[in-house]
Amino acid sequence: MTVAGGDIVGLSGIEKRFGVARALDDVDFTVGRGERVGLIGHNGAGKSTLMQILAGAVTADAGRIRVADEELRDYSSRQARHHGIRCVFQELSLCPNLTVAENVRIFHPALRGFGGQKKAARLIGEMLDRIFPGHGISADDPVRDLAIGKRQMVEVARAFTTVAEPLRLVILDEPTSSLDAQASAQLLAHMRRAADEGVGLILISHVLAEVLGHVDRIVVMRDGKVAALGPVQDFDRRKLVQAMGGEESAQKARPSRQDLREGPVYVKAAPGKSGAKEFMAHQGEIVGLAGLAGHGQTALLRQVFEASSRGGTFRSKPAAFVAGDRQNDGVFPCWSIAQNITIRSLKTLRRGGLVSPAQEKALAESWKNRMRIRTTDMENGILSLSGGNQQKALFARALASEAPIILMDDPMRGVDIATRQDVYSLIRSQAAEGRCFLWYTTETDELLHCDHVYVFRAGAIVAELAGADVSEEKIIQLSFQEPA
Repeated sequence: MTVAGGDIVGLSGIEKRFGVARALDDVDFTVGRGERVGLIGHNGAGKSTLMQILAGAVTADAGRIRVADEELRDYSSRQARHHGIRCVFQELSLCPNLTVAENVRIFHPALRGFGGQKKAARLIGEMLDRIFPGHGISADDPVRDLAIGKRQMVEVARAFTTVAEPLRLVILDEPTSSLDAQASAQLLAHMRRAADEGVGLILISHVLAEVLGHVDRIVVMRDGKVAALGPVQDFDRRKLVQAMGGEESAQKARPSRQDLREGPVYVKAAPGKSGAKEFMAHQGEIVGLAGLAGHGQTALLRQVFEASSRGGTFRSKPAAFVAGDRQNDGVFPCWSIAQNITIRSLKTLRRGGLVSPAQEKALAESWKNRMRIRTTDMENGILSLSGGNQQKALFARALASEAPIILMDDPMRGVDIATRQDVYSLIRSQAAEGRCFLWYTTETDELLHCDHVYVFRAGAIVAELAGADVSEEKIIQLSFQEPA
């Protein structure tokens, strides 16, 4: 039940161009008091640009912005902040060299002077406890030492804290993309509580079940325009996919392939703890890594990646890595889109000892088309792309390489549903040709594409599942189970 009241914000006739590309074309958008609005669309549809305009980070070329029935001119991030509008962008904005409390103090200039640090620590601690019970984060933790999921928790919690300005609207751009199932459920529950208190919320998510189950109204964007809108009751998954301009293929549990276990071993590691299960992956296998975030899945992928070139605890063939944390582990921010894609394939692009520019361009263009990367020029900087399109470039880099093993660290952050279906198909086809995939994901549905799944708890494998045994209920149950 939402709180009655007028619109918090109203955007009308919003237009925005970046060079020759039209990002937004005559867009109208409103959010009421206590209303939860789901904003969806494929990568590059204009969602993030529209929200950046609403947050005052980007200036619209045309259109009007109204906040609490007041039309605002020369709209800026300062005005947005003054009127109680907060945004958690897909690309996290925390300063990694500062502690959690110091990041909160920067966010709230009113926390100055003696005692400001202690107030900031108490403020963020209380909000983390409220949204994410059992989070395990200290206000004194340096942000650089936090896993991406915990950084996401801090970013979200910080947006809900108040000191001097009111809190009227929170924009959440892919807020659960780095969270496990438990933390995601906690955040979605908090959204309902905040809405009941009169706060407006905008949820951008490619996880359609989140949108259908946790908003009041849905706005679908396509190619810079509003393609559909209405109360959530008017939509189901199929209608949403169609409104975005695509068709979703049926997804069934992948049967366990016992014959793959008879093929060559591509990765092998002894158990990390006494009584834990051994990890093994064979040629042609798609191996899922599941469990609560931060329980050893990413650490295993990193160990395999290091072992593929230097040896060590693991036995592994050469591997390519698709990072979920693209800011820190993925993109080369000063390079072009093409360079980011081809860097892993330079050996195959050599002609007479030098890299062939023509071959490099052809490879980049080929993967632009295969991954549907939305750009007018592959020589543009990688940061000119939306977050989801940057992630497509990371997939292209790995899949374009000759590495027989592909390591995927929760890689679907911000990737639209149409591209996900394309990537799933690519993974299956390349596994059929002998490639081995190790796939950590916080989305249980994605584990249905795997031949078998290892469940992690406290840095060790506590179970192995396959076929019909792969379910969210089973994985959550095992995620709290101590190694035998």
